[in-house]
Amino acid sequence: MDALVIHAPGDLRVEDVPTPAVGAGQARVRVRAGGICGSDLHYYQHGGFGTVRIQQPMVLGHEVAGVIEQLGAGVTTYAVGEHVAISPSRPCSVCRFCQLGLQNHCLDMRYYGSAMRMPHVQGAFRKEIVIDIGQAHRLADGISDAEGAMAEPLAVALHAVNRAGSLLGRTVLVTGCGPIGALAIIAARRAGATKIVATDVVDHPLRKAAKVGADETINVATQPEALARYAVDKGQFDVLFEASGNERALRSAFDVLRPRGVVVQLGLAGGEMTLPLNTVVAKEFDLRGTFRFHEEFGVAVQLINQRLVDLKPLISATLSYRDAGRAFALAADRSQAMKVLLDFD
Repeated sequence: MDALVIHAPGDLRVEDVPTPAVGAGQARVRVRAGGICGSDLHYYQHGGFGTVRIQQPMVLGHEVAGVIEQLGAGVTTYAVGEHVAISPSRPCSVCRFCQLGLQNHCLDMRYYGSAMRMPHVQGAFRKEIVIDIGQAHRLADGISDAEGAMAEPLAVALHAVNRAGSLLGRTVLVTGCGPIGALAIIAARRAGATKIVATDVVDHPLRKAAKVGADETINVATQPEALARYAVDKGQFDVLFEASGNERALRSAFDVLRPRGVVVQLGLAGGEMTLPLNTVVAKEFDLRGTFRFHEEFGVAVQLINQRLVDLKPLISATLSYRDAGRAFALAADRSQAMKVLLDFD
């Protein structure tokens, strides 16, 4: 069956790869929609990110949904023909971090489309995939496969909100309004944030941020002083979600974050950042990282199924997987696109 295989930067091929047999406790899913993630773009454009590099051909993709075509022995909770979102996270369940409930830090994690380990973990941009049934999350009637494919990035945002602590009545700043930043806006609003301000350097993502719930949007490239009014009285924001991975964005946000404010770093930088630690100390910031998710994937699907979140404004285009080059180029163009999906039908 067809799959999208990355060999080197810019070298993405449609190749025939085998579908494994379906074992006990597993299911074969016909993939119908897949979202292009920032990490997919890094592999396509640069061959990886940070110290993570492609060392062998790898199927890309980890944001997918589709329809069950075959069930393995012992699976009674699903039926052939049901539509499911697929969690790409496969922790071992036995290491010390899994036993502590920190499955996102599993010592033997197998995460779809990841070059973090050798051999690489093959991804889900393929026509068929065999999954453990625990990775399947049922989509409600009327929920599209495209919306189901958005469950993974929504889960990332939900985990970030969990890391922030209570947002009830809080004032929130989101820096960087790509898909994850926009989803952080949605998640923060669901968690009770009463005011959300979003910043970026491009107008298109800011328009999308406003559409999904930001109370105010600021283009800090064209309005570099617009945040300054929030610096009064040592800062006005309770929580910062930094989703750009840009050191300048983080530094400028420190001026408008109140003492004992919470910093949640979502965006990954191309290299290491230099932080103004004197400010961190003087304002007693609580600096928190956020990495992937675990139980939040199921919560994301519940929110989508119950239509408690509307993710459709973030879907910019859906292109055939056979036109992957154009799809990846569009996904990289922040002036035009937010989330670009691949159609595997």
